[in-house]
Amino acid sequence: MEQSIDQKRNRLFIILSGIFITNALLAEMIGVKIFSGEATLGLNPAHLNILGFTMDFNLTAGALIWPVVFITSDLINEYFGKPGVKRISYFTALLIVYAFIVLFFTINLPPADWWMDANRTDPDGNTFNMNYAFNKIFGQGLRIIVGSLTAFLIGQLIDVFVFQQFRRLTGSKMLWLRATGSTLISQFIDSFVVLYIAFAGMFSNEQLIAIGITNYLYKFTVAILLTPLIYVGHNLIDGYLGKENALKISEEAAEKSKGFF
Repeated sequence: MEQSIDQKRNRLFIILSGIFITNALLAEMIGVKIFSGEATLGLNPAHLNILGFTMDFNLTAGALIWPVVFITSDLINEYFGKPGVKRISYFTALLIVYAFIVLFFTINLPPADWWMDANRTDPDGNTFNMNYAFNKIFGQGLRIIVGSLTAFLIGQLIDVFVFQQFRRLTGSKMLWLRATGSTLISQFIDSFVVLYIAFAGMFSNEQLIAIGITNYLYKFTVAILLTPLIYVGHNLIDGYLGKENALKISEEAAEKSKGFF
């Protein structure tokens, strides 16, 4: 039996929400690992001189999949507007808090003796303590968690607001402007909010600005490169909903998205 447009719309929201939540949670979990962007691409360290500090593209592993969150957020914004983005962003924030609470209690569980054996060795013969490694990996500092969540929510609110402002100016045209433009603006603010909440007082203002600029250069580049994928996702959804239905749903979403909050 053919699905109604409401059924298709609800199914679309569930699929996009699942992709959004999964990647946001994963990004928080793997974000404790710092990797070299240049080494990943087989390049020499950038050694950028920013405000007197030599900066390389050393990024959190979470940066690899946050672009998926950006794309999904823009697609939710396009078809479900501010109410849809707010709903899924607040719910995701609650799930992230829940995940960290579970991790906190897990870290404090008394380990089995054989599991935390300090004489364990890796294939290279290096000894390690499994319990210590687990706690260090998942025991992120409270300020980092608070900073990350605050930046996430502020970034989402700014993204949906800027996205809809661009849409009012351009109508259904220039998808690249509202999608990429809103990401560039929201991620600029996100880059500095998380740093100042997590590390203010530990690093100087100049260092925080230098780190923020380096992180934003990466996000800026990725946002530009991902623009074609926005169109791919948009065309797939239009094909699923039907062009006329998709345009109608998008117009309704824009109408419900006035104001910042």
